[in-house]
Amino acid sequence: MAEVYETNNFIHNAIDKDLEEGKCHEDILTRFPPEPNGYLHIGHAKSICLNFTTAAKYNGKCNLRYDDTNPVKEDMEYVRSIEEDVKWLGFKWDKRLWASDYFDEMYECAVQLIKEGKAYVCDLTADQIREYRGTLKEPGKESPYRNRTVEENLQLFEEMREGKYADGEKVLRARIDMASPNINMRDPVIYRIAHASHHNTGDKWCIYPMYDFAHPIEDAIEGITHSICTLEFEDHRPLYDWVLQAIGKWEKPPRQIEFARLNLTNTVMSKRYLKAMVDDGRVDGWDDPRMPTIAGIRRRGYTPEAVRDFCERIGVAKANSTVEADLLDACVRDDLKTKVENRNVVENPIKVVITNYPEDKTEMMEIENSREVPEMGSRMVPFSRELWVDGEDFMEVPAKKYFRLFPGNEVRFKGAYFLTCNEVIKNEDGTIRELLCTYDPETRSGSEGANRKVKGTIHWVDAATAVKIKIRNYDYLMIDDEEGNSIMNPDSLVETYGYAEPSLGEAKPGERFQFFRKGFYIADSELTTDDEKVFNKIVGLKSSWKKK
Repeated sequence: MAEVYETNNFIHNAIDKDLEEGKCHEDILTRFPPEPNGYLHIGHAKSICLNFTTAAKYNGKCNLRYDDTNPVKEDMEYVRSIEEDVKWLGFKWDKRLWASDYFDEMYECAVQLIKEGKAYVCDLTADQIREYRGTLKEPGKESPYRNRTVEENLQLFEEMREGKYADGEKVLRARIDMASPNINMRDPVIYRIAHASHHNTGDKWCIYPMYDFAHPIEDAIEGITHSICTLEFEDHRPLYDWVLQAIGKWEKPPRQIEFARLNLTNTVMSKRYLKAMVDDGRVDGWDDPRMPTIAGIRRRGYTPEAVRDFCERIGVAKANSTVEADLLDACVRDDLKTKVENRNVVENPIKVVITNYPEDKTEMMEIENSREVPEMGSRMVPFSRELWVDGEDFMEVPAKKYFRLFPGNEVRFKGAYFLTCNEVIKNEDGTIRELLCTYDPETRSGSEGANRKVKGTIHWVDAATAVKIKIRNYDYLMIDDEEGNSIMNPDSLVETYGYAEPSLGEAKPGERFQFFRKGFYIADSELTTDDEKVFNKIVGLKSSWKKK
């Protein structure tokens, strides 16, 4: 079970007060209520963590409930992904429930409202309903069908259920107040016609409840004490309360509390937009490692511990704000740096030939697996006359304060010897074919000769035993253009090849490593095979995160 957040927040304060005043049941019960119409994203992770850890804080329980009231957009693929995401984050629900389990009871509640004059069947179209609703400054006007008799409304609602009318031909509306300053209270639609087969109830129903009507009833039936939701539902809370009070069946109805949703820089949080990117082929599916979906960040290599830590660090707020994506990166980096081992990998490789090293000799060099955790021990890596170095570690004409490899300069090859670059051999087209270097045999790592000072240290890979790997380097999926509009980053994925030390040839899908001086990487769960190793960049290396 994931840890319980001990940080003080206004939601817990409200629950404490409700318990003290006896306004709720002593057994705290929360719920995470996704609609199965898409994959969950990092914003949902905040809600998952909040609902489950709040229940755990009070030794209560948390249900997983699918709000499956819209059969047109829902799919069992999304159900499976949601459950995998919740489990991956480290949480276990008490009960798995469906809004559709309560369709019969919701229907009876609607009939009750009709009998009490609190609901009526309306023939206005969706556009007409919007027109009649008014504006924030002007009250709405009543529907011409608002004063139908109870008997007529009961008959029409039954005929709607029987399938007599087409989609959109009639709706059931709550009869509240067309002059309310809250537009959500101006006779909202609570049932609509939809001739669509439902994954759970089949063809039993052709009318379905609207979310604002269904949700409070679901919460009340289950005994939810606190319905924790995001801030966009704050204006809907009066309707939530009205539904429960109008039905009047529950002595201690649930209380809705809103918190600010998560907004991340350079990140899209719209399910609709994310689905469009998948459908248009702009990304390679819902689990593309660039996607902010939980499936995507899982494949990218983020850990559940890092995501939970991130949710704890950002806390719970009452006002919307935007969190820098760098903070999430920092949480991932902080978690991985004590868990994964270093490996040497070079990109844009340049061949180094050590001219004074024996051609038939190979040594095994001991290299530490982690500077952060000495307990991770060390490994033996082959070293011979020909090596690969990273393209960023050589500059023919060095810039100021460049201390890596350049003609005439001596550097430390980490875990091995000191080498001096003597000559640059080029191909006919001017590209570098190889660097001719010499080594100082007295400077093997661990020897007294290795104690003399040099300014530069670089990593390397033995050419004879190197493993060629595919590297997928990621950047933010979204960036701002010159006019401040959010657009897809054309450089969000850069694929390249590199050379790695031999052990990475045995890497299994899902294994994580720190590529020395580069960042943290994971063997891709879908693309890594025995024949080709494909690594996704999880996050780069930085010493610490500072608020900008």
